[in-house]
Amino acid sequence: MANAREFHSAAVPSESSGERLDVVASKLFPQFSRALLQKWIEAGSLTLSGLVVKPKVKVKVGQLLEISAQLPSLADEPENIPLVVAWEDQSLLVVDKPAGLVVHPGAGNRSGTLVNALLHYVPASVGLARAGIVHRLDKDTSGLLLVAKTVEAQRDLVRRMAKREIKREYRALVWGKPKASGTVDAPIARHPVHRTKMAVSVSGREARTHFERLEQFAGIALMGFELETGRTHQIRVHMQHIGHAIVGDPVYRPKRGSSGTQSAMIDRQALHAFRLGFDHPITGRRLEIESELPADIDRAVKLLREGASL
Repeated sequence: MANAREFHSAAVPSESSGERLDVVASKLFPQFSRALLQKWIEAGSLTLSGLVVKPKVKVKVGQLLEISAQLPSLADEPENIPLVVAWEDQSLLVVDKPAGLVVHPGAGNRSGTLVNALLHYVPASVGLARAGIVHRLDKDTSGLLLVAKTVEAQRDLVRRMAKREIKREYRALVWGKPKASGTVDAPIARHPVHRTKMAVSVSGREARTHFERLEQFAGIALMGFELETGRTHQIRVHMQHIGHAIVGDPVYRPKRGSSGTQSAMIDRQALHAFRLGFDHPITGRRLEIESELPADIDRAVKLLREGASL
């Protein structure tokens, strides 16, 4: 995607006050290397509360780190991949992503991704970072994903996401019998050994997941989740951490000794991005968009209600 730019922002948390800007930036934006972040700071593409400063400057709690930087072209190609569009206007669209669709191209997935589909559906997105995609969903998580169609909309939505003003709710099946409601407040970092996984870690970034048990079956519960933060694999990691892993999750399986095994009915994690709530970046109109449970999870819920076992 030629001329694509990255737009990100995050506030300095209290535990990072007094640390170097480049050190804090590497914690807040772990998707980028520290060397690249230092380069952006020197070039003025990563600013601190709107100011161009040196990488060694000490930051204070609440100061805003903002990235507006260009990445090398990924040379992604448009592909005519069918999309289910839940909502759309001239500024943005909400895609209802099926399980199995990779969002961003990467090693082993250079084509057939949501980015490729968006480049075909919205040709102007070639000039937007990640073809306008504002947040992420795992390959095997289904549901709603917010996409900007203009630079103005993308900037606004990225800022709102960083300020936690975009409401994201999920539905999932989990093993066991969780509490009726609660919050998992546990920081998440890259797994120290398995680098493709995430894990709860005292050195990780703050992560909070609010949950509610919607229905209880024999050994399995239908849950509702609301994300306060948006860490990689957050719901999956948090639910494994409290002993109620997502049904069908091949990576974050139930801990040893927990009830539940892998399901023969669900061949992916039974996790669905159910609702998005946000203010329109241009009109200010409040939007609440929902997606029905996909066929595989819906079928499993109906069978569980009839007393079946997964």
